[in-house]
Amino acid sequence: MRAAILAVGSELLSVDRLDTNSLHLTELLERHGVELVRKVVVGDDEVAIAGEIARLAAEAELLVVGGGLGPTADDVTREACARALGLPLRDDPEAWGAIERRFAALARVPSANNRRQAQVVAGAALLANPWGTAPGQRIDTPRGAIFLLPGVPFELAGMAAAELEPWLAARSAGHGRERRTLKVAMRPESEVDEAIAPLYEQFGRRWITVLSGAGEIRVRLWAEGASAERRSRLAAMEARARELLGEAVFGTGDATTLEEVVAEGLLRLGASIATAESCTGGLVAERLTRVPGSSRYFPGGVVTYSNAEKTALLGVPEALIAEQGAVSEPVARAMAEGARLRFSSTLGLGVTGIAGPDGGSPEKPVGTVHLALAAADRPTTHRVVRLPGDRSRIRWLASQAALELLRRSLRSLPGAAP
Repeated sequence: MRAAILAVGSELLSVDRLDTNSLHLTELLERHGVELVRKVVVGDDEVAIAGEIARLAAEAELLVVGGGLGPTADDVTREACARALGLPLRDDPEAWGAIERRFAALARVPSANNRRQAQVVAGAALLANPWGTAPGQRIDTPRGAIFLLPGVPFELAGMAAAELEPWLAARSAGHGRERRTLKVAMRPESEVDEAIAPLYEQFGRRWITVLSGAGEIRVRLWAEGASAERRSRLAAMEARARELLGEAVFGTGDATTLEEVVAEGLLRLGASIATAESCTGGLVAERLTRVPGSSRYFPGGVVTYSNAEKTALLGVPEALIAEQGAVSEPVARAMAEGARLRFSSTLGLGVTGIAGPDGGSPEKPVGTVHLALAAADRPTTHRVVRLPGDRSRIRWLASQAALELLRRSLRSLPGAAP
């Protein structure tokens, strides 16, 4: 089955509203092996919406339209769909009754314009909306079906699960498409692509996608077919990808974050981490504490932007800063060791660098960041990185590099999983 998505709403053509509904619908379609051939965003214009509905319905067996089912004058999806199909709108007593009951439950009375929400394209099946006042509609066509769903995200998500997904499941006979994502931190996209070249040869290039982000690469694996078949294939693909990428893989799933993986490792080992940050301005500590329960592994951290505070709060010798410079390996090491001692933690993490846009030199250009990780029972680890981008991007990448250094170091602590 081929599908198209039409997102309705002039606000989606502005700079302050993202079309998250289409992403949600895309994921649902993927699960059922539906080929998405087009996504379109159109403003609140009846003629324009009608034109897109006619064009997309002729191109795909399934068209999902989100938005424009409200009570206001600019909600014209019902009228546009009727225009596109050459069908009249009719008042639906069942729809109006549901709207009245919903308002009554809220101790309110519907306005006159709410009656527009009870207008249904002739021949359409009414789709109940327990989450809002705008019912959905399904219009069967010679090619397939058109679903009209409300644009409020949680309403659309609920109705897609209750109405669209069963409709798809009845037609897919268990056939679907599934994906799995492996995440890699602080490695270039080209390097990851080169590492997994044997994966392309074994499973086919079209089933593997490498997506680049800020300090993070996603290796997305796809499989389709019957449930057992595609999951077996995905398991084999993941096993081979992990073999090729090794410990560079830090997690599975699009939502997995590096700070969550680090938190899990610290909790498993019963270890704690304290931070000493300069160029990142507390970003590493902020990310560590995004995870619920972080007080169990994060006693605290300090932001020492000035050299004087590096000495006062962390015990970094003034002579060392004068001789080596604040952005240097020895100072990063001293910061990490000072943080560990100050907070009596298992580990201490030091970050010092030049985030820009000024302050760089030929020897230490903007984007130079020194990272150090101190532990009581082993030598302090150091790493220097050269990071690209503007100030905001460099700070983010520095925090990502710091957490990746911490993640890898946890693997060598006593009690760590092999």
